[in-house]
Amino acid sequence: MEMAALILIGFIAFLHLYILWFEMFAWESRGPKIFRQFSKDMFPKTKTMAANQGLYNGFLAAGLIWSFLISDPLWSVYVATFFLGCVAVAGIYGAATASKRILYVQAVPALLALLLLHLA
Repeated sequence: MEMAALILIGFIAFLHLYILWFEMFAWESRGPKIFRQFSKDMFPKTKTMAANQGLYNGFLAAGLIWSFLISDPLWSVYVATFFLGCVAVAGIYGAATASKRILYVQAVPALLALLLLHLA
């Protein structure tokens, strides 16, 4: 169970690094392909906002990666729990306000990782 939790946490950290890259550096090029429901002229106008969101996703990834580097097992769990909780809340809020897909991409994996982490 512990290994499954660690793998899932690593996946979530990687996912948020990808989101950082996408929102900060590929918003105008890849954004229209991913968010087809938005007009293409919206992406240049929202580039700064997307980059800001990307930075926050990078902070979430950094926190999850940091949890791997903490030698005290209890504190490692505390830090992972905090950042997974942040990811879950952001995913739930995103699903309620932007797209239901965010629930499955962000919130569900974070909640599953929290469950596995605390069962281990």
